[in-house]
Amino acid sequence: MNYESVMKLALERAFYFPSCEVYGDAQAGFWEYGPTGVSVKNKFLELWRRELVRRDRMLEIDGSQIMSKSVFEASGHLGNFADPIIKCKKCGLTFRADKLISEIANVEIPESADLEDFDKMIQEKNIVCTKCKGEFDSAKKFNMMFRVGIGPEDVEAYLRPETCQSIFVDFPRLFKTMRGKLPLGIAQVGKSFRNEIAPRQSLLRLREFYQAEIEVFCNPGKLNDLEKFSEIENTTLRIQISDDIQVMTCKEAVDKGIIPNKFVAYYLGLLTEFYEKTGIDMEKSRFRKLGEKEKAFYADVAFDFEVNTTIGWLELVACNYRSDYDLSSHAKKSKEKFEVMDNDEKVLPHVFEISMGIDRSLYTILEHSLREDKENERMVLSIKPYLAPTHVGVLSLVKKDGLA
Repeated sequence: MNYESVMKLALERAFYFPSCEVYGDAQAGFWEYGPTGVSVKNKFLELWRRELVRRDRMLEIDGSQIMSKSVFEASGHLGNFADPIIKCKKCGLTFRADKLISEIANVEIPESADLEDFDKMIQEKNIVCTKCKGEFDSAKKFNMMFRVGIGPEDVEAYLRPETCQSIFVDFPRLFKTMRGKLPLGIAQVGKSFRNEIAPRQSLLRLREFYQAEIEVFCNPGKLNDLEKFSEIENTTLRIQISDDIQVMTCKEAVDKGIIPNKFVAYYLGLLTEFYEKTGIDMEKSRFRKLGEKEKAFYADVAFDFEVNTTIGWLELVACNYRSDYDLSSHAKKSKEKFEVMDNDEKVLPHVFEISMGIDRSLYTILEHSLREDKENERMVLSIKPYLAPTHVGVLSLVKKDGLA
C-alpha cells in the first residue's frame, strides 16, 4: 500500500497523529503515538530486546536526554553536526540543499559535500524556490542541536541528537561494575532530538524521535577472532555494490572483502535476521555501503540498512564502525581513562554501532503489512501476531439485554 493509505489507517485507528494539533502554532516534526501505536511500538522493542540484546547478553541502560556542553564538544557534534541549507532571496523560505536538489534534479549529493558543490549544482540545474521562483543565497551549514539553559544561571546544555553518547561516557563505570569482558554490547532505547530544517511525512523525518541503539565495544586486534560468527555465517545479506544489489552469505561477503571483518558481518547478519521477523519484505531491502563523503564524521566504515517503500528507499538503521573515535575523544576532553583490560592486554576499545530508527521501522512495517481486500471492500493489516496491537476480540453477535 502507499503512504496515503498508511496515514489514513494511522489517523483513524490511533496509531499516531500530529502533536498539539488543536492549536494553529503547532510545530512540524512532532508526532504522538496513540494506544494502538504504543502497543505495536512496545512489542517491536520487545522483539528487538529478545533477538539482539538478550541473545548476545548485552547490557541495557537508560541515559539522560539532556547532556552537558562538554559531551558534545568532545563528540564533535557542536562542530560537525550540521546540514546544508539554502535560503530564498525573495521570500526567505529555507530548504535543505541536498534534499531539494534530489527532488527537483534527481541528483544525489552527499550532505557532507563541500558547500560549493551545492551552489554549482543549483546553478547548473537552474533550481529556484518552489514557492516564489526566487533565486537562492549561497549554501551554508545549519547546526541541528537543540540548546537548553539549565537553572537560573542558564547553563548551556543540549538535548541529545543520538542516544549513544551516554553509553560512551558511562562505559568505564559499566565495564567495571558489571565485570565486563570484550566484546561488550551496551544498548539503549529512548528519544533523540534534531532541529531538522524541513521535517515532513509524519514519522519519516522528525525533530523528536525514537532510537534503539547498540554500541558493541571490541578489541580492534580481534575483529576476525569471533567464535559465534559460525551462528550467522550462512545468513543471506543483500548488499548494494555499485548500482546492483548482490545476494551473498555473511561468510562470502567477508571472503570477498565487501565487509571488512567477521565482527561487522556478524552484526549485519543479526540485524537481517531481526528484520525478517518483523514482517518487512526483505526482497525490498539492502545494505548500502556509504562512500567517504556520505559517512558520518565519526565513522570509519558505514553500512545503511534501507528498505524500499512507495515513497522511495528509507534508511532504517545506520551501522557504523566508529573505531576509537568516541572513547578517545571523551578521554582527551575529560582527562579520564577509558582503556580496559582484555585478558592480559590493555586496550582502548573500538566500537561498532547499530543505530535503529524506531519510527521509520514502524512505518515500513505498516506499509508492507497493509493490503486491500477487494472482495469485502476493506483494508486489512496483516501484521505478525507477536506485533499485533490486539490479540483476541470477543464480539457479541446478538444485541439483547443480558447478552450484549
